[in-house]
Amino acid sequence: MTEKRLGVPDHVPVSEAREDDRPLLFPVIENVGPYEKTLFLGNLAAAEDPDCLFEAGITETLNVSINMFPGPLELADGTHIRRYQIGMIDGAGNDPHLMAAAVYTVEGLMRGYVPAKPHYPKHRKGHILVHCRGGRSRSVTLIALWLSRFVHDRFSSFDDALAHLRDLRGLEDNYPLPPMLALAQEVRSRNLLGNEHAA
Repeated sequence: MTEKRLGVPDHVPVSEAREDDRPLLFPVIENVGPYEKTLFLGNLAAAEDPDCLFEAGITETLNVSINMFPGPLELADGTHIRRYQIGMIDGAGNDPHLMAAAVYTVEGLMRGYVPAKPHYPKHRKGHILVHCRGGRSRSVTLIALWLSRFVHDRFSSFDDALAHLRDLRGLEDNYPLPPMLALAQEVRSRNLLGNEHAA
């Protein structure tokens, strides 16, 4: 008997369950910052697939799920994936400061690079994957906030960024889930990202 994975809901729509079983990666924006990084939106299956990550040139992941922890992962060239996590639930109850922290984490990952040390696992600069379980709600909301705040020359509003991501990911208007959109609105109305372009 296979044990149910911690953090996975008991009842998932069949279409979502099919998606969740296979790696999904969507390049959102390319050539950002001094290291010319690409930001990918994806799912947990992609975050745990070394071949998928290696082919995309991804070397760092940010997981915004709670109670789901992708493990250490070595790529085909012997380098290791760096893992970051700011866990949120896909529903009501998240603090807006936590989402704002996740937005700034994306900005830090996209614009900078933490060099390796001799006692660290082997690593190299590469692209970034932001994911949750399915890449439909939490991660989409986070990336839309980041795009509207830090890439506002291309995405003039949160709604513009969200429309782009829904089109890219093939989502209907019911995703992201309403509590995540309410959370994004609270982040923006409280000016937690410190810029009028986020509103």
